[in-house]
Amino acid sequence: MSDDEPTNGIDDVPTVTCSRCGREWDLAYELEELRAGNRAVEQFALDHERHTGHYPDDVTPWLVACKRCPDGEQFLSERPARRWATAHARHTRHDVLLQDPDENQTVVSPE
Repeated sequence: MSDDEPTNGIDDVPTVTCSRCGREWDLAYELEELRAGNRAVEQFALDHERHTGHYPDDVTPWLVACKRCPDGEQFLSERPARRWATAHARHTRHDVLLQDPDENQTVVSPE
């Protein structure tokens, strides 16, 4: 099968590029094998970061970082980022810095 042919009935397979890697991928694997559906781009981006240490083009994570201890995480949407920040602040009584993809920052404080 060539790269231009539709895969398994999907005639508009999304693609992701990474200028740091100098590559472009179609997401047929994420759609067909992983059955990621609407989360195919997110799944690819998470896997790409896990294996290369960086995200593909046009993907910027939400960052959460404890202001007191070295704990922190990256998320691709606000809800899990905010949940992590709130839970960490609640359990440790530490302030947590929450940064959105546009680099706007807020502090989540313990209750």
